Amino acid sequence: MPKIIGIRFKQCGRIYDFEADGIEVTKGDLVVAESEFGLSIGNVIIERNTIDNPEVELKKIIRKATEEDLTQKEENNKLEVEAKDYCLERIMARGLPMKLVSTEVTLDRKRIIFFFTAEKRIDFRELVKDLAARFKTRIEMRQIGVRDEAKMIGGIGICGKELCCAKFLTIFEPISIKMAKKQELILNTGKLSGLCGRLMCCLGYEYDEMLTESISLSEEDSISITEDAEELETIVSQVDSAVEVNEPEIKIIPKKSSQEIEAALRQEQKKGFRNFLVHRKKRRKRSHKK
Repeated sequence: MPKIIGIRFKQCGRIYDFEADGIEVTKGDLVVAESEFGLSIGNVIIERNTIDNPEVELKKIIRKATEEDLTQKEENNKLEVEAKDYCLERIMARGLPMKLVSTEVTLDRKRIIFFFTAEKRIDFRELVKDLAARFKTRIEMRQIGVRDEAKMIGGIGICGKELCCAKFLTIFEPISIKMAKKQELILNTGKLSGLCGRLMCCLGYEYDEMLTESISLSEEDSISITEDAEELETIVSQVDSAVEVNEPEIKIIPKKSSQEIEAALRQEQKKGFRNFLVHRKKRRKRSHKK
């Protein structure tokens, strides 16, 4: 069975499975492996584990990162800055409606990837020719979304903390305005949107918990109503017994009056229970706000 390790190439990026291929590595080690863009340095996040029948053939790590690899990485960082500056210059010169976000150079410098955002498709063929003529390597242009842009750039949210997507989120879950309505938040897009202009990811943090809580609350309510009904039947039976042994003038009450009493008691019981639920719900909301 192959020995598998989990590697992450970017901070808060996805974790990819690689085959160790006899190389001894531990959590936190830097290794050289082939990512989707090319040869890159990754960080070991998950230590050795085994998979009986992997669904796809896994790539193998090439080696543990050496001092030469780390030095090359630093040199590539300088090339990334140079490539970004030159690309911005050519974008302005050609008047392309696109926003350059980031650049990435593979460890062996066989490819330079440019990440950008745009409202529509861009014809960047002439731009690629300019970049290829300048850097003499393969050029790849990748259009990303505004959420990915915020993840790459980072920033501070309205909560005063670092953006969740740049700090710990690895994937973007779908967020809808329904989540804000369910939590009874003010439907103000300015307050519900993050730096990316989309609904904030944190709107989904408590949504699932609220659904689970409402389901459990419904189950508790049904149980309580059943128990209250049993107690109510006992009370009604006691009332009926008391009517039978009481003064003779009370016995002239028609038998259906006991049904009316029972219905009235049930109505009062349900009304009191509803008031209790409303009071408990308001109390929970106040505690959450605190």
